[in-house]
Amino acid sequence: MTVTKQDRLAYSEKAQAIVDQMTLEEKVYLMSGRMSFEQLMEDIANGHHYNWYPYPAGGNDRLGVPEMKFVDGPRGAVSGNSTCFPVSMARGATFDKDLEQRIGRAIGKEIRAHGGNLFGGVCVNLPRNPGWGRSQEVYGEDSFHLGAMGAALTKGVQEENVIACVKHYAFNSMENARFKVSVEADKRTEREVYLPHFKDCIDAGAASVMSAYNLYKGTYAGHNDYLLNRVLKEEWNFDGFVISDFIWGVKDTVEAANGGMDIEMCHTKYFGDHLVEAVKSGKVNEEKVNQAVLRIVRTLLAFTEADDKKYGKELIGNKEHIELALEAAEKSMTLMKNNNNTLPFSKTDVKQVAVIGKLGDKGNIGDHGSSRVFPDYIVTPLEGIKSLLPEVEVVYHDGADIEGAKQLAKSSDAVVFVVGYNHDDEGEFINNPDEDVDARGGGDTGFGAGGDRKTSLGLHKEEIELVRAVGPENNQSAAVLIGGNTIMIEDWKQDVSAILMAYYPGMEGGTALARTLFGDVNPSGKLPFVLPKQESDLPQVDWDASKIKYEYYHGYAKLDKEGVEPSLPYGFGLSYTTFKISNPEFSTKNDQVVASCEVENTGEREGAEVVQLYVGYGNSSIDRPVKVLRGFERVILQPGEKQKVEITCPVDKLKFYNPETNQWELEEIDYEVYIGTSSDEKDLLEGTLTFESVEQQ
Repeated sequence: MTVTKQDRLAYSEKAQAIVDQMTLEEKVYLMSGRMSFEQLMEDIANGHHYNWYPYPAGGNDRLGVPEMKFVDGPRGAVSGNSTCFPVSMARGATFDKDLEQRIGRAIGKEIRAHGGNLFGGVCVNLPRNPGWGRSQEVYGEDSFHLGAMGAALTKGVQEENVIACVKHYAFNSMENARFKVSVEADKRTEREVYLPHFKDCIDAGAASVMSAYNLYKGTYAGHNDYLLNRVLKEEWNFDGFVISDFIWGVKDTVEAANGGMDIEMCHTKYFGDHLVEAVKSGKVNEEKVNQAVLRIVRTLLAFTEADDKKYGKELIGNKEHIELALEAAEKSMTLMKNNNNTLPFSKTDVKQVAVIGKLGDKGNIGDHGSSRVFPDYIVTPLEGIKSLLPEVEVVYHDGADIEGAKQLAKSSDAVVFVVGYNHDDEGEFINNPDEDVDARGGGDTGFGAGGDRKTSLGLHKEEIELVRAVGPENNQSAAVLIGGNTIMIEDWKQDVSAILMAYYPGMEGGTALARTLFGDVNPSGKLPFVLPKQESDLPQVDWDASKIKYEYYHGYAKLDKEGVEPSLPYGFGLSYTTFKISNPEFSTKNDQVVASCEVENTGEREGAEVVQLYVGYGNSSIDRPVKVLRGFERVILQPGEKQKVEITCPVDKLKFYNPETNQWELEEIDYEVYIGTSSDEKDLLEGTLTFESVEQQ
């Protein structure tokens, strides 16, 4: 069964009776993580990676309160050796909510098999700029899309009686400066751009939230009364508990307790004895502790007592979950260019395939930070192609010798460049901001360098030179991009016939890549970000800033507003077949926008298309985007098949936040509505919706 918010609230009376029996010390103990920084480092020194086992907090044997047992994410259960799914950005490219919910269930099962009961991996921060090192952990640049995919993961995880923890709340989209940066935003930017996706996950039933390291308007997110108490707990009626980001997410005992923090993780530095003393000295009212503990006890009881399943170790990395990881990787592959139908390569006509680039023989599944999963194996691109084509000569070249690579390309029937990033280029950057001591460990069990992409969103200089020099030697050439967000292509896109974005595709990534390149799989991924022609078209960021203003526009909405043509639009992705969209219809029904169209597969093979709904605000009396995503659905069609696709969106999602009234308001105007296959108006069919005399809610 799924533990709903209503189920959890039904435990309020029972939880309160337990809280009433507790001493102050017992209550504060429930608010305390039990893994010290020294223990973390000792585990790594002993050959165990971060979160090798679930990290405990609280618990009370005397009164039957279970421990909270934390397992990180989001590309799988970090504990032990678990199934490694593609990173969230890749899964965002699938635009497949059902798939994400199934992944959530698989992750939930593996967490339970490891002995955990909380998944700290529903990561929905919005990347203001794709250079954010950790953006691979989120689904894309659009708030609506982030919320829909995060809600799906939340539901899946909690179907297995694992608490879904949404992070990092809020305004966390810088890595290296995350411990010191204070973010400023006006009220509309805050409510319309950076918070809605968190609320979508809360509305989907998420029972836990993790605060961020950064400050918002001068106050640490983990102490922030406005974010934690007023918005999350009061306005959004969140019934669960808040945990701090690890080690450095709490900076002050009194501020954190009064500001709405419920559990200090993953150790106890500022809570524990310090919090007991703060209560006794009158700096923290004991009622604040009581409220936090009620949330913790109620949530843990509800999930524990709902448990009606057994979760054996055989679930971890099992065949079903690995097949799901492969499905996700295959659905994420995004075809960005395909001149003269170069792809798919023919499996029957090729005698020699060249795999060129240092990443071609690497198991490259994402950064080496807290989200790193340790699967039993990783299929590299080279291994995937060799396995798929056992009778074909597959030759690997790391690309260092350009003349040698040229000769190999000339003599081959197909050339695959594998270029992009790895854990040294981008990802979580972990250091100790209090002591300025690097705490990344090292080796296979520690953390990689990671950090933000400060210098460029393009390929490494040597990779650009490689593709430009070697690509033209063979018109049967494809560049495969590995990375967690936007990779610029303008410098070299004319030098290869095809471009495929593979993101960080997980443990079965090489298999999925090979099956896509050689036609066993028809690519259906869509870019979950806009691809600009130049980096200056995106919001500019001082990655070392101690203070920064987040503006209203970013990504495709910014380019649309400024009339700047992108290299490729948001939501774009080619296929090995063709689709036709026709007969759009738009209406409202029961407080829902209802949009539909007919989608026809006009090509010669089965394929999947992602139909997207956008709403435009050209008639608004205030500054609003040209259009924003407000719905999406995947449809799979056989050759010649036609199907009606319907997308619904709550009318509430058309409202703007009025900072003068502190209310969401719906304008009585004509809205442009679009349905189609990308954010480019050339790929969309347009209609109009009129709202008159609508009662404000």
